[in-house]
Amino acid sequence: MITALAVVRVTSLFATAMFSGVFSLLSAVLFVGLDAVDVAFTEAAVGAGISTVLVLGTLALTSRHEKPSKASPVVPLFVVLVTGAALVYGTMDMPNIGSDTSPAQTHVSPDYLERSVHEIGVPNVVTAILASYRGYDTLGETAVVFTAGIGVLLLISGLRRRREDDNESEEEGGTS
Repeated sequence: MITALAVVRVTSLFATAMFSGVFSLLSAVLFVGLDAVDVAFTEAAVGAGISTVLVLGTLALTSRHEKPSKASPVVPLFVVLVTGAALVYGTMDMPNIGSDTSPAQTHVSPDYLERSVHEIGVPNVVTAILASYRGYDTLGETAVVFTAGIGVLLLISGLRRRREDDNESEEEGGTS
């Protein structure tokens, strides 16, 4: 919560980028604690790694500080509070984390454990789920990482060209 508030309150865009990266790393730690290591790895790689590099690359091409907003923050704050209240209300009847009586433990897990070896032919159930049952999801995550990597390369090449153009204009201005 403190990191999220820092992201919202800080006016330095560099500090905001750093706090966003820290927030992503803390989220990855939370996912590891929830035994969702694949999601934690993706969050750490995309959220903390590639996204932070993209934002820092963008900051190299823009200003360093946020411009003050002229709009009132009351309406966005109201929308956030109503949405947050709806999300909290929607989770009130969820089972506790790791509960043996949760639908995931009583319906989904036994079905995957029973069918995956025969249907997929892979003895490792986690691999079978990620590669086959959740294949499109895994493909989507891979596409996101690939797209972010291409974006970083484009930003870096644009920054390099901009610096070369600046150096050329300085050399021409100095010889006149």
